[in-house]
Amino acid sequence: MMSGFHLTGRHVAAIFVAFFAVVIAVNVLMASYAVGGFGGTVVDNSYIASQRFNGWLAQARRQDALGWQQETRLDAARHVILKLVGPRSQPMTITATAEHPLGRAPDLDLRIERQANGEWRAAQPLPAGRWIIHWTVRADGHEMRFVERHG
Repeated sequence: MMSGFHLTGRHVAAIFVAFFAVVIAVNVLMASYAVGGFGGTVVDNSYIASQRFNGWLAQARRQDALGWQQETRLDAARHVILKLVGPRSQPMTITATAEHPLGRAPDLDLRIERQANGEWRAAQPLPAGRWIIHWTVRADGHEMRFVERHG
């Protein structure tokens, strides 16, 4: 003898609606996490990047063979500081560009000035937020490039 509950069409419909509501809610939540954590593109064209990859590796090996080491940091006022360790050569030119990782702000060309202690410092502070700094150091006919993330 059965007592009480009878499964009706309305119950089944409510179960289906509840199930799909949970699935949709989870999908919306996961999509919002994915979009919120997206850091922009790594390369604009992956095919062209794949064709240039071996050249980039060879260039990185040549750069490593020069013996340069770099260290970057932000000071309290958000000026980027660069410290280079390696062969001392003059004249040396250093250029840097700050790029917002999501492309929400225009790129900033940083004016780099040599300090009395031998470090290099950006003349202007970085705006608040995360930034990717692209450095180019030229000395003795060689060029070293590196990328640092700050913020």
